[in-house]
Amino acid sequence: MNTIKRIIAVIDPTKDDQHGLSRSIDLAKKSGASITAFMTVYDFSYEMTTMLSGDEREAMRDAVLKDRQLWLNDLVSPYKDINIDTQVVWHNRPYEAIIDTVIDQKYDLVIKGTHQHGALKSVIFTPTDWHLVRKCPAPVLFVKEMAWPANGNILAAVNAVSENEEHVALNKRVIKDAQFLCELANAKLNLVNAYPATPINIAIEIPEFNPGLYNESVKKHHIESTNALAAEFNLSQEQCFIEEGLPEDVIPDVAKRLNSELVVIGTVGRTGLSAALVGNTAEHVIDSLDCDVLALKPDGYVSPMAKKLD
Repeated sequence: MNTIKRIIAVIDPTKDDQHGLSRSIDLAKKSGASITAFMTVYDFSYEMTTMLSGDEREAMRDAVLKDRQLWLNDLVSPYKDINIDTQVVWHNRPYEAIIDTVIDQKYDLVIKGTHQHGALKSVIFTPTDWHLVRKCPAPVLFVKEMAWPANGNILAAVNAVSENEEHVALNKRVIKDAQFLCELANAKLNLVNAYPATPINIAIEIPEFNPGLYNESVKKHHIESTNALAAEFNLSQEQCFIEEGLPEDVIPDVAKRLNSELVVIGTVGRTGLSAALVGNTAEHVIDSLDCDVLALKPDGYVSPMAKKLD
């Protein structure tokens, strides 16, 4: 993502404040991108109204769509200086409508507001959010209400020691996209890399095993690998945070300490049984973050939704 030309901003008709639209407008002003304010609507009672004829139900659906379209047009009307259009789609699965539109109309970026739990001040990700994380081929930016300050911090999460070709390429994609957003937002880029602690069972089962030596060796390997990766992108060692622990603990902790406005993270997009059994580290991290998140797929990723459309 070295450029943004087309943004799809997901509108939530149940919310007064459209943080996703606000962030879209900020980025469009800086990048020159066009925006489509996109909304899905569905009324389950439409399916249940068996007493009405097919034509009557169609008229009812059209009336709902027209009403929402007028509301959406009114919502975007103040932004005269932005190239912004609107689209309202009748669909009972919002994530499918969003992904179908992204694939069909080739959007560069999806921006969606997140829900916040008022009492806990934490972000709650909806089922639609998780489907987008797993299946959307375009980068998805999840935003909360706070603005991006000038001279702020953007954090790129990497796994610098991975030898998996897909993960190596994804690391580079994460850093490149984070650098691009730093230029747009006038922010500073930092890298974070978590490394595992010594497995306790190994220390117990192998008496001659030296956990301290092992730990130092692992730490050294991660530091050297992260610094080498950073150097490829002209980043200094001071911009690298290499810390022991699980990614879902380390990354949110570093983000909080740096008061990062955004974390950029790569996702491999696992779905189905393998995701349920293996789990997805990226999802655990995303669920633990309390700032904006940009979720990226590897280059060449093909959404399962694209296969459905073929």
